[in-house]
Amino acid sequence: MEISKTYNPAEIEQKWYKYWENNKYFTPEIDKDKRPYTVLIPPPNVTGILHIGHVLNNTLQDIAVRYKRMTGVPTLWIPGMDHAGIATQNVVEKELAKEGLDRHQIGREELVKRIWKWKEEKGGKIIQQLKLLGASCDWTRERFTLDDTLSKAVKEVFVSLYNKGLIYKGKYIINWCPRCVSALSNDEVDHYDVDGKLWYIKYPLKDKKTNQPMCNQYLTVATTRPETMLGDVAVAINPDDERYAHLAGEKLILPFVEREIPIILDEYVDKDFGTGVVKITPAHDPNDFEIGKRHQLEPVVVMDETGYMNQNAGKDFVGLERFACREKLIQLLQSHDLIDNIDDHSLSIGKCYRCDSVVEPYLSTQWFVKMKPLSEKAISAVEREEIKFQPSRWTKVFMHWMNNIRDWCISRQIWWGHRIPAYYCGSCNEVVVVTEKPEICPVCNCNSFIQDEDVLDTWFSSWLWPFSTMGWPNDTEDLRYYLPTDLLVTAPEIIYLWVARMIMSTYEFCGCKPFNTVLLHGTVRDEQGRKMSKSLGNSPDPINIIEEVGADALRFSMVFNTPKGADIHYSANVLENGRNFCNKIWNAYRYIMTNANKVFDVNQTSFTSVDSNITQIMDNYKPKEFTEIADEWIYSRLNEVIEEVTGYYERLRYNDAAQLLQDFIWKDYCSWYLELTKDRIYKNDNINEQRTVIYILLDVLQQSMRLLHPLMPFLSEEIWQNIKLLFPMSDDALVIAAFPAVDKQIINVAVKDQMEQIKGCITAIRNLRKQVNIPLGKEADVSINFSTKSVNNNKIVTLLERHYNYFQKLAKVGNLEICSNQERPKGCIGSVVGDLEVYLQLTGVIDIDKEKERLHKILDKTGTELEKSIKKLSNDNFLNKAKNDIIQNEHNKKEDLQLKFDKTKQLWEDISKL
Repeated sequence: MEISKTYNPAEIEQKWYKYWENNKYFTPEIDKDKRPYTVLIPPPNVTGILHIGHVLNNTLQDIAVRYKRMTGVPTLWIPGMDHAGIATQNVVEKELAKEGLDRHQIGREELVKRIWKWKEEKGGKIIQQLKLLGASCDWTRERFTLDDTLSKAVKEVFVSLYNKGLIYKGKYIINWCPRCVSALSNDEVDHYDVDGKLWYIKYPLKDKKTNQPMCNQYLTVATTRPETMLGDVAVAINPDDERYAHLAGEKLILPFVEREIPIILDEYVDKDFGTGVVKITPAHDPNDFEIGKRHQLEPVVVMDETGYMNQNAGKDFVGLERFACREKLIQLLQSHDLIDNIDDHSLSIGKCYRCDSVVEPYLSTQWFVKMKPLSEKAISAVEREEIKFQPSRWTKVFMHWMNNIRDWCISRQIWWGHRIPAYYCGSCNEVVVVTEKPEICPVCNCNSFIQDEDVLDTWFSSWLWPFSTMGWPNDTEDLRYYLPTDLLVTAPEIIYLWVARMIMSTYEFCGCKPFNTVLLHGTVRDEQGRKMSKSLGNSPDPINIIEEVGADALRFSMVFNTPKGADIHYSANVLENGRNFCNKIWNAYRYIMTNANKVFDVNQTSFTSVDSNITQIMDNYKPKEFTEIADEWIYSRLNEVIEEVTGYYERLRYNDAAQLLQDFIWKDYCSWYLELTKDRIYKNDNINEQRTVIYILLDVLQQSMRLLHPLMPFLSEEIWQNIKLLFPMSDDALVIAAFPAVDKQIINVAVKDQMEQIKGCITAIRNLRKQVNIPLGKEADVSINFSTKSVNNNKIVTLLERHYNYFQKLAKVGNLEICSNQERPKGCIGSVVGDLEVYLQLTGVIDIDKEKERLHKILDKTGTELEKSIKKLSNDNFLNKAKNDIIQNEHNKKEDLQLKFDKTKQLWEDISKL
């Protein structure tokens, strides 16, 4: 059994993933005697590729799934992809454009055919990438939101809601993306604060006698969107505004289009904003739309669906793009002296969440869902804590949105997606909403129908994800067994777009909650705190990272550095921890297995399968009682860790689990226990003791791999499987092996305290040696002094004397003297460990004069650097011009220098007294 000297993740990761898949370990069997554990993947877009945010999200899900699978419950992680209507159609339309074509030239049927072809050939790359990450989804249940089963669910839901009066069609102001040429829901619009302008435009009053604009008689209107004035149908003033009361009912002449518009009274107008006069553009502003309805004003649409001005905008502007129209309009207004003033003005603009284009409020006929009636059960469920958000602070965010919920615009003007199941009679135009095309009109008996051209918002299929993936509307076994699911892991950005809607739909159509817990993780940011994005060029390719350091190192690093619900600041340094931890584990494993093969006389080159004789022999060396404190301590610590890690996994505190496991495996197991066993293996002729030590090393390591498996699945499986060749274990694979159960009887607090005392003294000696540069292999004498007031002084003496070999092995102690109430010995430097004083003898070990000289040089250099840092932080020019993070770094540097200076000074003074 040859073991590579270095850990090579590329050799083992694909091997084990293929092994897991081939053995169907990710596919659970229904066991009605056990309650299952189910997780639903947030379906990535079919156009998507793995980014660093996906790594965090899917690693958190996989940890939950792998842990629960090891506890023995049927565990299901349902994967799938979203058809991503706008995004996917955009990809294929760009390919069409390269051919000099657009979708209207090839038609709907051909475009949809091309998109399906693209999906089969190029889509879904992210699924293969998730496998590289180690995602243990049940791929036999992979779903796509345009699958036949899911399409059936979408149509059933639409028809049901329509028949209940919860879906309606109407002409309203909606969010419109001119780039995507489609409506957007409110939650698909990202809002940004920008620096803009507030234009004060003069509208001439109409002369009642000549019906012409009056000279020098104006009402001044303030607007941030001057191009929309071409669609004005009125201006409004507040009824209580005495400045303009005399003008109520008068008429104005709209510049350039020469349209006559009335001055109306409406309480909506804020007297204190701008001039207190508001232009009313019902076709291009949601508030104006409501005012227009109250005053029965006919809207005038002045833009087409692509954001270009139409004929209603007037001959000077027709055919201009909206922002080009703005520029020309401002120039003409200025040339006609119709601009009274221009102010700088901060405002919020909406952008399409897909293409980042500025969204236009636009009057359009669309389909909507009445959300208020659907929200009541969802609100009640969260209030009763039937569904819990973690961290809990997101509950308030959810409740605020739900209590102020608005109707959802669900129609989209694209061709890729679920086509709305509404059919219009070719004779009488009766609307028939049914799951399949009707055969005859219920009004006029006509058999000719035209289906609605629009498709449904992508989120309309996604909000059914908890139950459509399990076969609804059919009454399936999966649906009865796995719903409600247990955990949803997602980002806070889609708490409205997806999470809230899933809760509403599942209660409405299944009568139960979709999941028990929603874990909302933080955002991955760069070192400067910026969100990762392609445009900033700060988003690393996870596949490159996996190729470089392995999936386990990436997974562990992300989780280790991400406290529950908090943002992670990613950098290349973040990966170092995971990579180093993998290497540390591998080196320890290689050392143990190499010695296990020697001690048990195993042929390393030919031994590649389980030998029952070896495992039986190994089992004979399981310790029945402990003769070494280190053995008893490592098992005690192991069981403490089992108990704590189990609690962390159960409470979704994966960051804490990662930190605890690294601390235990790296420090307790490798740095302490493994080092203490070396003399017992190499300098011991007792084969029985050697084999007992190997047994304990293998046992603790295999249990540690079980604990670590949810976080590092590949490395842990590789190590566990190879330990299994020697060590008695019945499970076929670690992925389905039993998670360790704590044995509280093994936890020994007294042994822990004793070992901590030994470790504390050894650590103090090591630190003292390091301070004065004593070579690693050179022995030095040590005195440990304790107070006679201590009630345990006899026990302390016995403990330290009995384990002198630990001091000799780990701290290169020559003579160890243990005494009480003794003054500091000559020629020593010291340190305090609890009630003990530890002294390291320097006489004859180092050249004290040279050491004083060395420390003096360090003091001079550190003092100079410290003085520079203090001076820099006192410089107003630096403090005023430097970025906050640079200033903070300088503060940190000063503190580090001060600490180093103080410690070095104290050490120099101590040595000077010798």
